[in-house]
Amino acid sequence: MLTQEALQADLQAAIRASDDVRKRTLRMVLTAVKLAEVEKLDTLDEPELIAVLQKESKMRNEGIEGAKLAEREDLIAPLESELAVLQGYLPEPFTAEELQNLAREAISEIGATSVQEMGKVMKVLMPKVQGRADGKTVSETVRGLLTGD
Repeated sequence: MLTQEALQADLQAAIRASDDVRKRTLRMVLTAVKLAEVEKLDTLDEPELIAVLQKESKMRNEGIEGAKLAEREDLIAPLESELAVLQGYLPEPFTAEELQNLAREAISEIGATSVQEMGKVMKVLMPKVQGRADGKTVSETVRGLLTGD
């Protein structure tokens, strides 16, 4: 189970081990968690912590893409190492097959037959895949199944 205390303990261990990448990454994550707590006016639970980690991972992925476009090889390696640290805290993502199976179950549960009912399917499916698949991938999978592609 992921908690803010666990992240803080890992930060302390990284400081003791002089692991600069892990230390820098965890400090950024803890700062993002604090900002999210201030916005929410309450502490974050595990799904919300995972959402913060996913947001941070997405930022690193976008940074890597931008650095590649700008041909800045010097920026890519640090972002990739930070991304590796973040992925160690995220749950294992669903495979395409697992996601399709979950989508089929949701479609049969709703009784959906057309793309017009995609919203109902997504409403049932998203809580089941929270933290393990992004909305775009889920949407594409459901759309493909409903259109018969």
